[in-house]
Amino acid sequence: MRPVAWSNWAGTESSRLARVATPRSEAEVVEEVRRAAARGLRVKAIGAGHSFTGVAVTDGVQLRLGAMAGVTSIDATRGEATVRAGTALRVLNEELETFGWALPNLGDIDRQSLAGATGTGTHGTGLRLTGLSAGIRALRIVLADGSVVDCSPTREPELFAAARLGLGALGIVTELTVAVVPAFLLHAVEKPEPLLDLLDHLDEAVETNDHFEFYWFPHTDRTLTKRNNRVEPGTDASPLPRWRERLDDDLLSNRFFELTNRVATRLPRSTRLINAVASRALTERQYTDRSHRVFVTDREVRFAESEWAFPRAALGDVLLELRAWVDAHDEQISFPVECRVAAADDVWLSTAYERESAYVAVHRYHRQRPGAYFDAFEAIAVNHGGRPHWGKIHTRDAGDLRGVYPRFDDFVAVRDRVDPQRRFANPYLDRVLGV
Repeated sequence: MRPVAWSNWAGTESSRLARVATPRSEAEVVEEVRRAAARGLRVKAIGAGHSFTGVAVTDGVQLRLGAMAGVTSIDATRGEATVRAGTALRVLNEELETFGWALPNLGDIDRQSLAGATGTGTHGTGLRLTGLSAGIRALRIVLADGSVVDCSPTREPELFAAARLGLGALGIVTELTVAVVPAFLLHAVEKPEPLLDLLDHLDEAVETNDHFEFYWFPHTDRTLTKRNNRVEPGTDASPLPRWRERLDDDLLSNRFFELTNRVATRLPRSTRLINAVASRALTERQYTDRSHRVFVTDREVRFAESEWAFPRAALGDVLLELRAWVDAHDEQISFPVECRVAAADDVWLSTAYERESAYVAVHRYHRQRPGAYFDAFEAIAVNHGGRPHWGKIHTRDAGDLRGVYPRFDDFVAVRDRVDPQRRFANPYLDRVLGV
């Protein structure tokens, strides 16, 4: 069989696959894992390919789980939904809404599969809300020997603790039971604010809103802030007018943004002027809509991304140090810097493990090289006790990461037990977890 070429969404990773399989059931996943083992091939599951790192790369068998999708049951008493692992977040949000339920928190992209998003540590924003992995109540996983394990806090608790955010290193997750809440509306207020003024009252903004995030435009002192808050039951939705949604979210944030990034790539010296214009193009707006429509932003412009989590109190210092570096160097940065805050959790490899966390994410247009910008940001991050997002670009290895994840060795011990021959390994996992 000829090797099959594959690359991820951003074009940052590619490989030649020995075989591609699209299982439609857990039994077919078991069959593929056993067949790969018999042929001496590694095997990896893939969702939407939205990670920027090589976490899901393989040169062996790639399992595309998109056919294993959909909600299988909802337990209203417990507030839980059981979902097939390949379900795209976009599909999950719509299915849950049909039954009057929603995920309590989301990131700003919904293209990922549920297993891929939880397996790499996708998070949203909100000081009292955790990332998606912390909402997992139980899961089913196919191990390297082809056995299928149901795990939860009371069944195989060590495997469950590791597999909630397992990086695909422990097996193939086929089904997850996740916490859900009654469907709700969010009132969104989005407006520009000066950077230094915002940092002066950052704690207040974070603590008095259900969800608060902001974007800083490099080479300017301007930000765009987003405050999202739940409304009282019975409140009517008041979504954006269609013309405003098309203007802001389609024309300005995607089509025009694609054009300006192409111009900035060809004419780097135009970047500062472009950012000055872009930071003023999106004006204040307010609306009330279904939660997932407020959380999620359509991202059509392709990019590479690096994101790090810090102790919450470090956010201002990290951002000011990054701004000072940008001002002192001849790097033209056309993408805004995204800043969020989330609650602490107890997931072993979560970036928010046992600490309230601030997240800062930097981006480069996919036609531009990350260059010294990503390197400088990583150096700042490391100096502030940062933990890199597992699905986003970084250079850390197991020796570095062991020092910032208190349960790192516990995770590795579970991996050694369930996959001693490294059937689910790849070069990225060899680097971040050890061989």
